[in-house]
Amino acid sequence: MRERADMMHTQKKGKIMKKSRKIMSIVLAAVLAFAMFALAACGSSDNGGAAPAGSGSAAPAGGEIVIGSTGPLTGDASSYGISVQQGAQLAVDEINAAGGVGGYTLKFSMKDDKAAAADASTGYDLLYDEGMVISIGSVTSGSCVAFGQKAAQDGLFFITPSASSADVVATGDTAFRVCFGDPDQGTLAAEELTGKFTKIGCIYDTSDTYSTGIYAAFEEAMKAKGVEYEVRTFDADNKKDFSSQVEALKDCEVIFCPFYYTEASLVARACAAKELDNIVLFGCDGFDGLAPILDENVKNPISQITPFDAEGTEENVKSFVEAYETKYGATPDQFAADGYDAIYVIAEIFEKAGVPAELDIATVGELATKTITDPSFSFNGVTGSMTWDATGACTKVPIIKEIN
Repeated sequence: MRERADMMHTQKKGKIMKKSRKIMSIVLAAVLAFAMFALAACGSSDNGGAAPAGSGSAAPAGGEIVIGSTGPLTGDASSYGISVQQGAQLAVDEINAAGGVGGYTLKFSMKDDKAAAADASTGYDLLYDEGMVISIGSVTSGSCVAFGQKAAQDGLFFITPSASSADVVATGDTAFRVCFGDPDQGTLAAEELTGKFTKIGCIYDTSDTYSTGIYAAFEEAMKAKGVEYEVRTFDADNKKDFSSQVEALKDCEVIFCPFYYTEASLVARACAAKELDNIVLFGCDGFDGLAPILDENVKNPISQITPFDAEGTEENVKSFVEAYETKYGATPDQFAADGYDAIYVIAEIFEKAGVPAELDIATVGELATKTITDPSFSFNGVTGSMTWDATGACTKVPIIKEIN
């Protein structure tokens, strides 16, 4: 009985093992068939089997369009970078919520360049590897020149929100900007100040591309008008104390300050310390971010050239400000508005021209450049109505905004 029981157990075990092997064979065959189907599907797409986005390669239809950028997210100029980042991301979120562009969603990626050219260059390489096919460039001028030089080699289209140096759009045929150019601001400052004041002073940063670019245009315009003025300078190694510059210009009615908000706050503090409260401080778009950090003792009237006023009555401006305040709990400045507009310009380009089947850097760059320079192309943003030409410069009307 024992032997028979063992025999029956062995036979039963053998049948179970055979049945299990049969089931495993069926499962394995199914898995292999699915894998072959998946590989075949990956190898074919609407763009002729192109690889997914990455290192400048084409992306499959219905995927992501990667928009790259670099900017100072840390350091003294971080206010600019963070504002651009937030404005751009808000635009991307709104566009994606409305269905994207041409069946694609947008992805925005910004690398911290600390307002340094070397870091902007490194950031470009990282963005390239992430599959960037179009860009809003860099936030500050020096960084954007470095970014633009690499973009020119690849044929990457970029439209910087805020890098205003003439050298930026001179880096290549695919370089554009949303903001005013430095020469525009320098010329406008000369017009504005000579029309209101007779005793004019100026301080500028000899070590900064943004500052020297605006000053050069200001100097040329003042010479053309035959108007004399007093000028003092500083550089990157001497920008913590402006007592000597303010003392030298104490008899001026106005001091033109074509530099960034950090140094502008120190000039204002020096005026307060010397009780020179009647001197008007006049700046450009670099003054954005100044109001929140002004010393409470500063009484000087302060104004700036800007394309954006958060208190504007236009419907698109009011909608943007409301959405920005809801998302970030703060009022947007000009840099946020420029970043917002830059993304919407890119979306408008794709809406007008369509998303190309070959979604790679060179193809997109050629398409975007041709579209934005067409005489029929214009964009009405929160920073004004804009058009572009082959130089990459943006034409729009500035406003003079009082800060203090």
